[in-house]
Formats: sequence, structure tokens, C-alpha cells
Amino acid sequence: QVQLQESGPGPVKPSQTLSLTCTVSGGSITTNHHAWGWIRQPPGKGLEWMGVITKDGRITCSPSLQSRTSISRDTSKNQFFLQLSSVTPEDTAVYYCACGSYYGSNPRLYSYWGQGTQVTVST
Repeated sequence: QVQLQESGPGPVKPSQTLSLTCTVSGGSITTNHHAWGWIRQPPGKGLEWMGVITKDGRITCSPSLQSRTSISRDTSKNQFFLQLSSVTPEDTAVYYCACGSYYGSNPRLYSYWGQGTQVTVST
């Protein structure tokens, strides 16, 4: 069974770039499951889909975050990455990486999730 693990910097200051890594085991990001995505949940709010990279490398980001979001991958390490630039306190959230067999922006499409990593943006 595929397992995902997020890793990241912890606290981030406003205006900085947030960088997260998702390390995948038990499956390949190029052959198993179609969509590998990033999803976040701000405190007290619902899940927000941020973007996805498919197994063939196609990338789509949420229109609301597209100007600040970059998604990439390293197939040799079976990892994919999220960068979010110009962060503000409103970007404080638990960030998840997830995968699923279907491509889309609904978090319910993603069957396997990492445990999540808390990112706090503050001075």
C-alpha cells in the first residue's frame, strides 16, 4: 500500500517561500495512481485543494493560488514538491500530500494521504 510523508520547514515568516516535500513509498509516482496532489486545511476551515501533478507529469494548480504555487517532482527519489511564495499568515494550515486514481480538485478523489505537516506563518 502506498504511503506518503510530508516534510517541511515548520515556522515560516511572511513574504518567504514555503517549500514542502512529499516522500512516497510502496508505490511509484510515475506508475501507481494517476494524481499526486497537495491539499491544505487552515485552522477552523475546510480542506483546500492546491494543485496536482499526474503520473505523466502534467501539473495543474488552483486558480486562486496559481500565481504563487509551484509543483514539481524528482522521479529518481520518488518525491514531489510544493512551493508557495509570498506567504502570509493566511497560509497557516496543515498541509497534506495525497494521491488517487482520478484527476481533479475535489479532495475526496484522493484515496491515500500523508499525516500532514503544520505550517505556521508568523513574524
